[in-house]
Amino acid sequence: MTLPLFDPPSTFDRAGLAARLHDLAREGIWIGTSSWKYNGWLDQIYSRERYMTRGRFSQKRFEAECLTEFAETFPIVCGDFSFYQFPAPEFWQKLFASAPAPLKFALKVPEEVTVEIFPRHARYGPRAGMANESFLNAELLKAMFLEPLEPYRSRIATLIFEFGARSVPASHFIRALDPFLRVLPDTFRYAVEVRNREYLSPDYLECLTSNGAAHVLNAWTKMPTLGEQLAIPAIFPAGFTVVRALLRQGRPYEQAVQQFEPYTEIRDENPEARDALRRIIQRMREERKAAYIFVNNRLEGNAPQTIQAVAG
Repeated sequence: MTLPLFDPPSTFDRAGLAARLHDLAREGIWIGTSSWKYNGWLDQIYSRERYMTRGRFSQKRFEAECLTEFAETFPIVCGDFSFYQFPAPEFWQKLFASAPAPLKFALKVPEEVTVEIFPRHARYGPRAGMANESFLNAELLKAMFLEPLEPYRSRIATLIFEFGARSVPASHFIRALDPFLRVLPDTFRYAVEVRNREYLSPDYLECLTSNGAAHVLNAWTKMPTLGEQLAIPAIFPAGFTVVRALLRQGRPYEQAVQQFEPYTEIRDENPEARDALRRIIQRMREERKAAYIFVNNRLEGNAPQTIQAVAG
């Protein structure tokens, strides 16, 4: 990829946003993005001259080094990459060495543990449509994910269990989830994200409360809006909360990608999500509870600009 040598004028106030986000972090309100390797954030979060090699923009250098510059603005980031595999210990060592120590991480737990039936998708190969024998296998999770992360536990804000839309009743899900959460070590903070609106029941929230786990308030195509979730009694079952602003309600993920790439600007402002995020921030500040809030490019088109508008 060839990009201009000199930065075009930018109106994005990176320094102002960084100061505001780090002030909020000192109050326990940690705001960041979902992932970080986006060329669309050049001239906003990233300075392209830092990634020039022999007069040309180096994509390889950008992807290897941009996390350091990311941390100059954001105090936390959500790592979606770990959803797709159990990273090796060498990977974790390299990742945490590449980022300044103050930067915190939220990490998705690998789907090897959270998928009950593998979707009928080519990337699952012969396992597509098959039952997953490792579903909610706590011992596997400990050996392959938690133990390798142990040396970095002070830098990990929370681990997120993402459960995609499922066809089983809420009662079936809760009966499986409760004993799984009970045997997890208290080394980390855990948060549960569901994609079935009918799962947002008192029994589900009681399960999380009894295990000290948070519910992930998530803006997703088939879920209640963030504002609707915020109104549910006992929606904050733990001493901290996690929020993932991912998609506008009703918009499929693939459509958002097609509409918003390469994520250079806001293309569809979402006032409801912005208002809900502001209310969550205010409520957590008043209750003096930690909040880990992540905004995705697919919500409005450009996560840094959304955060700038919300945190302002």
